[in-house]
Amino acid sequence: MRLPEWRVFPDADELVPALADALCAEAAAAIAARGAFHLVLAGGSTPRALYRALAERQVGDVNWHVWYGDERCLPEAHPERNNVMAETAWLSASRIPPENRRPIPAEQGAQQAAARYAGWLAGVANFDLVLLGMGEDGHTASLFPDHAWGTAPDSVDVLAVHGAPKPPPERVSLSAARLSRSQRVWFVVTGSGKRHAMRRWAWQEALPVTVVQGRQQTIAWVDALAWPADD
Repeated sequence: MRLPEWRVFPDADELVPALADALCAEAAAAIAARGAFHLVLAGGSTPRALYRALAERQVGDVNWHVWYGDERCLPEAHPERNNVMAETAWLSASRIPPENRRPIPAEQGAQQAAARYAGWLAGVANFDLVLLGMGEDGHTASLFPDHAWGTAPDSVDVLAVHGAPKPPPERVSLSAARLSRSQRVWFVVTGSGKRHAMRRWAWQEALPVTVVQGRQQTIAWVDALAWPADD
């Protein structure tokens, strides 16, 4: 396991614009090189602020392809679904075609949705960029401690998650192996509640967040409240 590059900001108000700048630069580079940008979105409050910033910049077009790292097994339009949040904050007003925005069909149940999303991913090359958060227990996406993370190289791309410690208990998540085949993995971590997990990450404890690493780059975008340096 390698430690990520730590980028620490005084607060989320400074973190979000820098993150938006960097994301737009990666998109431009990927499109210039390959004609497409494959992006995996995360849920949570800080990503919502990022998505709103991208909406203000009118970011995204036909060359963008949007995927999701995980989803809760809730009805299709439920406000606590990650894709509903992302659509509301950014995607619905963007120029990214609906067919390029691929939510996990978690309303079908964990097992069926995982199988279906794995089928969609079967012909998709490594993602250009993955956005992830981190929970207070060190989980990321819907990969939780004391659950299967799918770290083996031959792991399936998508996991059906049962008995998650946070509601709802049924979820769908990309596996650690699929996430780690991405070119870049960026974690976005804010708030004092994450400080203890950040310390455990820095100590390289065996947590879901420590095993997901990009092939070219892994960055943790962190605000001062989450950063444990002064403890």
